Amino acid sequence: MTASGQRPRALPRIEYLKVQNFRALREVEFKDLTPLTVMLGPNGSGKSTVFDVFAFLAECFELGLRRAWDKRGRARELKTRGGEGPVTIEIKYREPGYSLITYHLAVDERNGGPVVVEEWLHWKRKSWGAPFRFLDYREGQGTAVSGEKPDEEDDRIHVPLKSPDLLAVNALGQFAEHPRVAALREFITGWYVSYLSADSARGQPEAGPQERLSRSGDNIANVIQYLGERHPQQLEKIFGVLRQRVPRIEHVLAEPMQDGRLLLQIKDAPFSHPVLAKFASDGTLKMLAYLVMLYDPAPPPFIGIEEPENFLHPRLLPELAEECRSASTRTQLLVTTHSPFFLNTLKPKEVRVLWRDDTGYTHAIRASDLSGVPEFIAQGALLGHLWMEGQLGVGDPLVNQGEPAQPQGRS
Repeated sequence: MTASGQRPRALPRIEYLKVQNFRALREVEFKDLTPLTVMLGPNGSGKSTVFDVFAFLAECFELGLRRAWDKRGRARELKTRGGEGPVTIEIKYREPGYSLITYHLAVDERNGGPVVVEEWLHWKRKSWGAPFRFLDYREGQGTAVSGEKPDEEDDRIHVPLKSPDLLAVNALGQFAEHPRVAALREFITGWYVSYLSADSARGQPEAGPQERLSRSGDNIANVIQYLGERHPQQLEKIFGVLRQRVPRIEHVLAEPMQDGRLLLQIKDAPFSHPVLAKFASDGTLKMLAYLVMLYDPAPPPFIGIEEPENFLHPRLLPELAEECRSASTRTQLLVTTHSPFFLNTLKPKEVRVLWRDDTGYTHAIRASDLSGVPEFIAQGALLGHLWMEGQLGVGDPLVNQGEPAQPQGRS
């Protein structure tokens, strides 16, 4: 059973990510991604850029490639300086009961606008032979093989797209005859890449239940209203955990006002009347938002959290890390952090250490592949302590900004 009281369900999982020519990520690869993956490194090492790769891909499917591209300053700001070729993102993910699927997307710019220069999907259905490419598109032209388990014997159909800046997976994934393409589209459109803000949570949105927390958290009152109406036991569980983390908190209320807005109030134990959310501490609101996100009754398939330590007391961070690990049985999480307190509960295989070389490009390595780290951990050392002592080679600006020493293997 999970922390939510539900049995773990089979989930699609991202197992691999490769990025080329995306800002400082000239060429970086992440193999064997774990259900909880944490990015660690000094300021400017590329953690937020990796985080934005997932946000960019999600926005390409949700808003369209052109808007996601323009939002990031187009090729001038998005493409790696000095790099050649298109921005390329490649993920390998596995649906329950199916072979590993690779999705490859390459985007460049022409006449001021983005163009999909290459987009394909392939998998290896058998233990032998080359992978079979069942979707293959370039600049709006290409073919796709339909069927539940597309194979070489199936018909390959040419379906032109209206524009070279459209994603074939997004277009064809809306049709029932392409179930594997549809599954990938549903997977990516379901990602939740959060940019939670305590200030956003202080607002007074229009009343009405909402199932999913927004990326900024500005609808947290609506989600609490939804949970109270549809999942009261889950909401009480969230409040129970919140009371453990912030002992003085008794209850959280989301009450409709006469003008149609929703008022979020927090009841503090010493006082008879609740406090308006806009007067609550940043830490209380951030912790509440994280718990609402992690205890979602039907969580998104992928969650991104950037620097959860902001505004939280350091002693809350190991417990929040454990909440993330518990939630990883029901979703996949990517977290960026600077906090040794958050790191102290993590396993070396869950942590990727990032740094930039003398040319300004990002590299990454698993903490478990760093020389000496497995031995230190076996003797009872904690990862956060090793990081602060400079044993990981990066992160402390007063100790070392160089490459991790004697890596055994990069990922």
